Formats: sequence, C-alpha cells, structure tokens
Amino acid sequence: MSVTGANARARRSRVRLTRNERREQLIDVARALFAERGLEGTSVEEIAAHAGVSKPVIYEHFGGKEGLYAVVVDREVRTLHDSIRAAITTPDANPRALIELGTMALLDYIDDHPNGFRILSRDSSASSPDGSFATILSDIASRVEDLLGDEFAKTGLDPATAPLYSQMLVGLVALAGQWWMDTRDEQGLAKPVVAAHLVNLAWYGMRNLSSRPRLLAVHPPRPIVIDPASA
Repeated sequence: MSVTGANARARRSRVRLTRNERREQLIDVARALFAERGLEGTSVEEIAAHAGVSKPVIYEHFGGKEGLYAVVVDREVRTLHDSIRAAITTPDANPRALIELGTMALLDYIDDHPNGFRILSRDSSASSPDGSFATILSDIASRVEDLLGDEFAKTGLDPATAPLYSQMLVGLVALAGQWWMDTRDEQGLAKPVVAAHLVNLAWYGMRNLSSRPRLLAVHPPRPIVIDPASA
C-alpha cells in the first residue's frame, strides 16, 4: 500500500475503531511510510498524522516508533519465511520442482507485499537484528543445503560444498527478485517469465556442475614445456 493509499484509509477510518482495528490501521500506515522513507526517515508525528490520531495513541499501542517498526518487521519476516518454507518442503517434489516452487514463493511475496519486501531488504535489522533480510535468506539456505547435500551425494559431487551452493542459489533468486521489483515497470517482465529464467540458470547450471571446478582465467594451467635435449 502506498502512503497515499494509507492516507485515504486513515481518512475513511475517522469513525471510532476498536483497539484491534486501530492497531491494524497503525501497522498499515506505518508499513507504507517505513517502506518509502525508512525507519530513520519516518517520525512518530508523521505516522500519527497519516493515521489521523494523536501521538499518544501510537505510544499506547507500541511504545514508540521503534516498537511499531519491530511489529511490522516481525510480520513480514513470518510471512516471507513461512511461504518459502512451505514451498521448499512440499512432499514428493523433485529437486527441479523445489527450485521452481521456492523461486515463485519469493517472487509472489515481492509481488504481494512490495512494501514489506522493501523494508526487509533495506534496513530491517535496524531495530530487530534477528529479522534482517540476510538472516532470513541464511535460514532458507540452510534448508536448501540439506536438499543439495543429498543430491550431491547421489551424483558424485562433494556434499561438503552444499552450504556454498545453497547460499549461491538463494542469493541468486533474492538479488534477481530485488532487481525485478525495482525495474519491472520499465522491463515489462512478467513474474512467471522471471521465474522461468531464474530456474533455467539455476537448474541447468546445477545439472552441469563439474566435480572438480577450477579457475582458468585467473590461474590458467601452466603450459607443459618439453626440453629438446630430452626428446
């Protein structure tokens, strides 16, 4: 929801709200403001003004701006975490299906909760270190790690490298998701198209992994020099 939308909702809600309704309204208004301006760029006065309440109402419900921000972050963390966890633990799904489901789960969250994603990916750790975007991605990667470890063992790859590959896969999807959110109006790429390209790179890259990868451009193999005298 944009700040303008939050303002319109606030104007419509000048009728007396129940305590829970008021709390939800403040969360909605604050989420839009935090997404647009960040924690430091948003004041209690602004939140109160956009919600059509006095400052003491915010202190009464949340103890202040930081408390309200922590509630917003916690909700977004749980929403994102639960959706991806559900996707990558789908029973009987094969590895490619899990990559597809996990990719779509993240893109669905970005699409459905753009303000929440902006907050998490920008500065969610400001008042809640456990809710930082990096922490969420790390937790997801740890789940992917187990899946990759099993697959690596079956295909002759080193299972000890599964943590590294899980971080790379999750980072690939997360960074591409951020790019898509910021440029989708300009690029015109639909969500399923973005997901298909991400899975294309991830899946076919994984299918063709070398069991003994090495650098060629940075540390090229030394040429074999034959001594003419020994020929």
